[in-house]
Amino acid sequence: MINDINQIKEKIKKKISLENIDIIDNSARHKNHASFQKDKLHLILKIESKFLKSLKRLEAEKLIFSTIKKEFEEKIHALEIRLK
Repeated sequence: MINDINQIKEKIKKKISLENIDIIDNSARHKNHASFQKDKLHLILKIESKFLKSLKRLEAEKLIFSTIKKEFEEKIHALEIRLK
């Protein structure tokens, strides 16, 4: 899972201009939920980006989701995005 997180981080860094990125694996907090899948990640994505902040929130989130679309379909169950 750590490798998956690092791949997601690198993919975002290559596509989006940002100052800092931190990805927190929050999966363990969801393991008792009915819809929990052990092979899917629950992530908190913290991005500091002047570029993303210059966009409307919806546009910024669409850009992030389109950047990691494949990972979201295959590896991510939930993604919380925090823009700074």
